[in-house]
Amino acid sequence: MSQLFSPYSIGSVTLPNRIIIAPMCQYSAVNGEASDWHLMHLGNLAMSGAGLLIIEATAVEPEGRISPADLGLWSDATEAALARVLNAIRQYSAMPIAIQLAHAGRKASTAAPWDGGGLVDADHGGWPTVAPSTLAFMPDDPAPTELDADGLQRILQAFVSAAQRAYKLGLDAIEIHAAHGYLLHEFLSPLSNQRDDEYGGSLENRMRFPLAVFEAMRAAVPAELPIGVRISATDWVDGGWDLEQSVAFAKALQARGCAFIHVSSGGLSPLQKIPVGPNYQVPLATSIRAETGLPTIAVGLITEAEEAEAIVADGKADMVGLARGILYDPRWPWHAAAKLGGQVDAPPQYWRCQPREQKTLFGDIRFRQR
Repeated sequence: MSQLFSPYSIGSVTLPNRIIIAPMCQYSAVNGEASDWHLMHLGNLAMSGAGLLIIEATAVEPEGRISPADLGLWSDATEAALARVLNAIRQYSAMPIAIQLAHAGRKASTAAPWDGGGLVDADHGGWPTVAPSTLAFMPDDPAPTELDADGLQRILQAFVSAAQRAYKLGLDAIEIHAAHGYLLHEFLSPLSNQRDDEYGGSLENRMRFPLAVFEAMRAAVPAELPIGVRISATDWVDGGWDLEQSVAFAKALQARGCAFIHVSSGGLSPLQKIPVGPNYQVPLATSIRAETGLPTIAVGLITEAEEAEAIVADGKADMVGLARGILYDPRWPWHAAAKLGGQVDAPPQYWRCQPREQKTLFGDIRFRQR
């Protein structure tokens, strides 16, 4: 039996298989509100047969968006727009759906990647950015504003409010974005956090605000709603955030009821030197899983079904995340199941496409056409 296509539980949510669709920004919202693009994009992915779909990085306040076109969940209007998308998807797909809640920190107020990704000024919908310290991401960027006590409390409450909205929407899980150089990662890394108060300096202090956000969110929604965290396990820069600190952070999260950890890397510094290659981030996930036992998602150029199967079967991670690969092949789980002898859920409208040699790919289906 394929281990990749065996069920797995994160908290109270049982996934039909170990394939996770990782969050992927679409830069297609209007004032934070999900658009028809999200209906098409997420609806397509919800028919892929994966075990869990995680909605893209969703800003908890307007200033937390990476771009003016980012998805948000900070108001009744943004909640209603996302509800429309989710209600449509749920008519046709039973796939569990999670959401990644985020704040971009000093990497906010930029153009969409296909528009160059540069900073956006106030005349074009941009805004001043905030961060743990007055250190810009790029040397020529204007310095962000250092968050004071009021700012920290405002953002913490924004995460809490977004979590409560996610629960109202009936989402199956929440992922907190503490990776890729965005705000919570900025607090963790000594490269971006040079505060001299209780939120900077030692590892304990640098973890303090991200852990406070997790604790406040965990307390704000029922225990049956799993909350996990995505981290960058290393900055890939000497003197920055690294695997040893990530293990300590994961253990602190575990003690506070974290349901899973999603292990990525990089994104904090333009000085990063990433040894990109197939499965290049999997050893980071494996180390954290071995040290903590937390349910772990591995990501990073995992493209082949056999690779994904080995990661799970060999105990390197509990789940495998796909991002660009599933955009390229939205039926990746179908094709992987066909190779590995697994089964996937498929909408009955598509049952007729089951290959003749794959008699049980879509399960015990009955299909007759006149």
